[in-house]
Amino acid sequence: MLKTAATEFLIAPDPDDPRLVRPVPGMDQDGKAVEQYVVTERPLTIFLNAQEIVTAMTIGDHPDWLAIGYLLNQGMLKAGDAVTGIDYDDDLGAVVVRTPGETNFEEKLKKRIQTSGCAQGTMFGDLMEHFGTIKLPAGAVVKTSWLYQLMKKINMVPSLYLKAGAIHGCVLAQGDRPLVYVEDVGRHNAADKIAGWMFLNGIDAGNKIFYTTGRLTSEMVIKCVQMGIPILASR
Repeated sequence: MLKTAATEFLIAPDPDDPRLVRPVPGMDQDGKAVEQYVVTERPLTIFLNAQEIVTAMTIGDHPDWLAIGYLLNQGMLKAGDAVTGIDYDDDLGAVVVRTPGETNFEEKLKKRIQTSGCAQGTMFGDLMEHFGTIKLPAGAVVKTSWLYQLMKKINMVPSLYLKAGAIHGCVLAQGDRPLVYVEDVGRHNAADKIAGWMFLNGIDAGNKIFYTTGRLTSEMVIKCVQMGIPILASR
């Protein structure tokens, strides 16, 4: 049954990836030696062409999705923009997104909006000035039965949360079928990974549901709207 639930996902967490979790020796309340898994956290610097944009703390999987999604959700990339290359260097902890034209976001990067995320997230530039002009698809539908099924399927899949805890998960779903399930130390990172995956695979957002295990902070709501997903749900 567990295998059936896992195979329903196009993308699912990999709790056995040694890059993402590591064992830490400790002692329990009775003084006995125990071993506990903890998630990793490492810096990833995102560049757009030659310009350094931000350094994000992340678990380190799917750096290409995270970089693309972050730039999209900050308005530095648009849905129809061409991406000519994505270069990632694990040793440097850097990912470079390349586009045909030159980019200069010096002025945009000077203006920061502090969001209500638990990690005090940041939105750059004039993003909120155009927020009210975004139109989400009309006629979006969500059913209670879909949400029950989604939560059941998500909770049955092996994850970093079940192995180590202290991590957030986000899921892109269609109806009662979960499609992509990603995790990160920050829920905003997980949202950006899904945005990047959708962009690189040409996925339509109009009939999708976005599900997150964490609180719906302003940053998460803003990102969901930027992604064009009409339904946002939290456990």
